[in-house]
Amino acid sequence: MTISLPRTVNFGAIAAALAWTTMSFGAAITPTAAEAASNNGVFYTAELAKPVEQGTVVAGGIAWACKGTKCVAAKGNSRPMRVCRDLQREHGQIADFTAKGEALGEDKLAKCNG
Repeated sequence: MTISLPRTVNFGAIAAALAWTTMSFGAAITPTAAEAASNNGVFYTAELAKPVEQGTVVAGGIAWACKGTKCVAAKGNSRPMRVCRDLQREHGQIADFTAKGEALGEDKLAKCNG
């Protein structure tokens, strides 16, 4: 003997299972507060030889937030060397340049400024 449940109960159970799966999957892929705080959207960091006058500058299609000689930006579509060159063309000599926490080597920094 089988017990037949009304269709609304079946649909309710399916909807509840789907909601539970969605919430648990979302919790699994959501970054923790520590990950979010460490990222802050900053990918590039540059130290300019001379301070810039504006707070936000654009170079190579990337918006840079600058304060004094230090500028930071989110990740762009170009290679770090290209981004460095574009910033140098727009705002002068680069004293230091990092991409994703890795500094450009002295030879690459010289090429960037060349």
